[in-house]
Amino acid sequence: MKQNLQKRLQQAAELVEQADGILIGAGAGMGVDSGLPDFRGNQGFWKAYPQLWELDLSFSEIATSRLFKTNPYSAWGFYGHRFNLYKSTLPHQGYAILKSWLTHKRLGGFIFTSNVDGHFQKAGFSESEVAECHGSINHWQCSKPCSNSGIWFNDIDQFYIDEQNLTVTSELPRCHECGDIARPNILMFNDQAWDAERSSEQIDLCYEWLRSVPRDKLIVLEIGAGPTVNTVREFCSGWGNKIRINPQGSSFSEGLCLPLPALQALVSIDKLIKRTQH
Repeated sequence: MKQNLQKRLQQAAELVEQADGILIGAGAGMGVDSGLPDFRGNQGFWKAYPQLWELDLSFSEIATSRLFKTNPYSAWGFYGHRFNLYKSTLPHQGYAILKSWLTHKRLGGFIFTSNVDGHFQKAGFSESEVAECHGSINHWQCSKPCSNSGIWFNDIDQFYIDEQNLTVTSELPRCHECGDIARPNILMFNDQAWDAERSSEQIDLCYEWLRSVPRDKLIVLEIGAGPTVNTVREFCSGWGNKIRINPQGSSFSEGLCLPLPALQALVSIDKLIKRTQH
């Protein structure tokens, strides 16, 4: 098994080296090595938020736009806690490795991610090379939404949270146009109020970049995208040679599969690439 994995890592290193462009599809597993929870199922969610287990609230019940109208202090307690966590957490070394690979490619690369933490931008990727298909916790919108507010980058450093009850104790964010409660510009469960404009514009840029890269010169690197939320997996299918990095990789058949956590796989591939360059 170890020899087989080493062979796959070598194949992955060769594919990355030979490519002129890299499409990176990143799911929740990309952030786990930074110390972020991936909320895999309610058990994983309740492990991260035991307060909600005691209240018998599932992820789908707390991550809903309706809660910003019925109980905004609880809604912002949850998303404010996530905002604080994402802001205080540093992206792991794997982000820098990916940035280095894309910088040295003739046609560059693009990120397509379901993560809302903004960690690719935090790691140095530009806004013009990241598509956040589920939105961003760093951008807000009106919870109505009202007609003129649009989407804006938030200017709050942190939220003050009652950790025991998971409710926000600081002032509630407000729409800068109508004064109603603001909310993160994130796609939530059963969300009819999400403003998808920013995300749609990013995805259009991603498609534009993909059209500029010949299929035989493109490598698709799918990282930490499981079957529960399959947006990233679906987007990454059919573009070219694929490397799939996922600890549960044995259950997937498409592409060159590396059953490893994101950071371990990226570090291992990068070492093999550097070894051949010297």
